[in-house]
Amino acid sequence: MNKQQLISHISERSGLSKKQAGMALDAFMGAVKDSLKKGNEVRLVGFGTFSVKTRSARTGRNPRTKQTIKIPAKKVPAFRASSELKKVVNK
Repeated sequence: MNKQQLISHISERSGLSKKQAGMALDAFMGAVKDSLKKGNEVRLVGFGTFSVKTRSARTGRNPRTKQTIKIPAKKVPAFRASSELKKVVNK
C-alpha cells in the first residue's frame, strides 16, 4: 500500500474527504517526526512504538576496494510492533 492508497482507505473508513484524510496523515507523520527529532518516542497502544535508537560506531569494509573503513555512530528511527499488531499479522 502506498501513501495515496492509504489516504483513500482512511477517507473511506472515516467519512473524510481525500484532501482531509491526506492532511490528517501528513499531520500524523509530522508529529511523529517532530517527536523523534526531539528524542521522544511515540506509543500507540494496540499498534506499536516509534523510537530513536543509537547505532554505535564500527568498522566496515568497502566491497569494491576491500579497504577497511570506519563507520561513525548515528541515530536511526525504529518501530516495535505491539503484541496486538503481531497477532493480526500472524492470523
